[in-house]
Amino acid sequence: MDTRVRGRVDYLPTYEAMQAFTAARTDATVDELWLCEHPPVFTQGLAGRAEHVTDAGGIPVVQTNRGGQVTYHGPGQVVAYPLVDMRRAGYFIKEYVYRIEEAVIRTLAHFGVTGHRVRGAPGIYVRLDDPSSHAVLPPSQASPAGSPDFSGLGKIAALGLKVSRQCTYHGVALNVAMDLEPFSRIDPCGYPGLKTVDLSTIGVSTHWDDAAGVLGRKLTQHLAA
Repeated sequence: MDTRVRGRVDYLPTYEAMQAFTAARTDATVDELWLCEHPPVFTQGLAGRAEHVTDAGGIPVVQTNRGGQVTYHGPGQVVAYPLVDMRRAGYFIKEYVYRIEEAVIRTLAHFGVTGHRVRGAPGIYVRLDDPSSHAVLPPSQASPAGSPDFSGLGKIAALGLKVSRQCTYHGVALNVAMDLEPFSRIDPCGYPGLKTVDLSTIGVSTHWDDAAGVLGRKLTQHLAA
């Protein structure tokens, strides 16, 4: 997998470039990982509903073909786009999601933070009262019978994917040191009241370049065939 650090780039041209890359792939095309940072933008997934954007203000809202609902991208967030041929890699979408989430969990561990999965709500979450705690989540949160239970948790990484001809694009966004206010203008990932955090607000001081480097290495390792 070739890693390309694209830095600060507009969202819409990057989205279009991912589509073009995927449409032009052949069996010989090398997988790529794009590491980006976007100017402020709300993106809606295929399941996104307009009412989940409560006050966009001057921030553009872009409709996309990824899964999921609305999220926010902005400066201080590492957005990683793995462009992977899953057929060649030898795994399917559930394992692909698991591998991406595991890469984020290992990235957080590098910074002394424990990431958690909440079943039924893709992405990675941290305990707000003790982000470094290794204690497992209560069964009601780890395996909820109904709606996901986010009590005491903040979302630190959001996941949204598209698969075309068994090749992936879109990806995962890790919050590093952001202005989190725009998240209050939406129902993050379609969940009203879901708290969103970044590494900075839970006491981790690091730069975008450092976080992008760690996440890039972990994704490359965990997405290998």
